[in-house]
Formats: sequence, structure tokens, C-alpha cells
Amino acid sequence: MPRERRFAALCALAGGVLAISWSAIFVRWTKMPGVSSAFYRMLIALPVLWAILALRRTARPRISRRTIWITVAGGIFFAGDVGFWNVAVMHTSAGNATFLSNVSPLFVGLFTWMMTRRLPSGRFWMALVVGLAGSCLIVAGDLRHAVARSSADALAVLAAVCFALYLVITGRLRERVDAATLLALSTTASAVTLLVWALSGHIALAVPGVGSWWALLALGLVCQVGGYFGLTYALGHLPTPVTSILFLTVAPMTAVFAWMIFGERMSPMEIAGGAMVTAGVWIVGRREKTEVPQVEEMIPPVAQV
Repeated sequence: MPRERRFAALCALAGGVLAISWSAIFVRWTKMPGVSSAFYRMLIALPVLWAILALRRTARPRISRRTIWITVAGGIFFAGDVGFWNVAVMHTSAGNATFLSNVSPLFVGLFTWMMTRRLPSGRFWMALVVGLAGSCLIVAGDLRHAVARSSADALAVLAAVCFALYLVITGRLRERVDAATLLALSTTASAVTLLVWALSGHIALAVPGVGSWWALLALGLVCQVGGYFGLTYALGHLPTPVTSILFLTVAPMTAVFAWMIFGERMSPMEIAGGAMVTAGVWIVGRREKTEVPQVEEMIPPVAQV
């Protein structure tokens, strides 16, 4: 990969991580059920994503029916990720939910082995261990309450599984579908899935007030459009395992924002954890002599129609 393209992908991923790090704060500010705020997040993002798709000057590539259905599957998994995580954030600590949802790189590695019979590189696993250990230090205080909050914590882990599947599918599809098209299609599928989820579960969709609307707008425009556009672009130019490891920085950045906004000071243990996460990012960010295994065999090639 040319150095300029790799640098652009890393910058897009960094911007995406920065935007997504605000998710827990915005979700709390909505003061709504987790599934409802997740639905509005997708709904608000949809007009912007489809407008970007309609106004671009490049020719629209042909997309097969099978590719569309696989994209829909990715959108359903992403709906599960956001929905389960939003519910977890509202019923357990934001730090605990963020840490548990950040185990998605482990599931990415396991899915890579299950479907390609090739494990990610040793550097990937080293970075994963260091990064997860750092995240564990950041939320060490919250883990003391793991028994009382076990149900919400289980939802956070389930969100991690869904996000790992979304990463695997998106990473494969980016080989033939551009970021704008893929994000518009998957977000549409996510919005429909979350709407069905809310209606079938009799979950209220009413927005409490103006403050909640501002938080929802931020979720849709900053986190979904800005954050996941950067992620989707990066997935087309960086290995999926590397991308998932870099997402570990969401936890320490969320802690920093909480300190800046709510005055929540970081303890020495949390600072040490942030340093370990940074070290993990540095390990995986170095150019590897051997390419990290991609997920090219996970989804069969799709014929055009």
C-alpha cells in the first residue's frame, strides 16, 4: 500500500475514533431508552448519507443482489452492536460498558481463525493483550460491581460480538463497494432493524425535550456520519484486525472527555491504563514485515448481475 494512502486511512480512522468516543456521553444526555436513541442515531444520519451518495460526481458502481444482502446483514449486526451497547450504558457504568464492548478485536481474531484457518499475526495478539490490560486498569473500579450489573455487562459483550461481525463483513465488502454506498446501505438496514426492535418490544420512541434532540443530533451527525464514515473508509485500506485494535483508544478518550465535561478526574491507575492502550496502538501501528491476514475467504466472491 502506498505510504500516502496508508497515512490518509490512519487519519480517517483517528477522526472516526475521536467522534465515536463521544457516544457514551451523548447517549447519557438523550435520557431515552438505549434502543430508541440508537434508532434516532441511524434515522438522523440517513438523509446526510444518502445526500452524499446522490451528490457525488463519480459514476455509481454496479452492486450485485448478493452484495446488497450481505451489506444488510452487516447493518443488522451493527444495529445489534449499537442497541445492546446503548442499553448497557444506561444500566451500568459507561467505563465498564466501553471496556467490555472493546473485546471485539478478540472476536475478530477468532472469526478470522474459524473462517480462514489463519490466525492474525503475533504482533496483533501482543497489541491486543497490552491494550485490553490497559482498558482493564481504566475501569478497574467499575469491575468491582460486575456481579450486580451482570445483565448489562452481558449485553455489552454481546454488542462486542455484533461489532466484530460488522467489522468482518465491512472489511470484506470494502474490496468492491465504496465507503459512501456501503455506509448508506448498512445504516438503512440498521435503522429498520432498530425500529422493528423498538416497536416489537413496546419501547417508547418519544423524545423528552430539546436537550435530548441536541444529543440525538450529535449521535447521528458526529458519531454515525463522521465517526463511521472514517471507520468505513479506513477498512478499505487497513487490515480489519489492525482497525479493531486501534479502536481500543475509544475507552481512554471517553474517560478524558468525561474528565473535561463532568470533572471526573483520572486516577493514577486509569492514567497507567491509558498509557498501556497507547502502547498497544503503537505496537500494532508499526509496519509489519508480514501482512496481517485479511478476511478475503470469509465471504465468497460475489458475481455481478
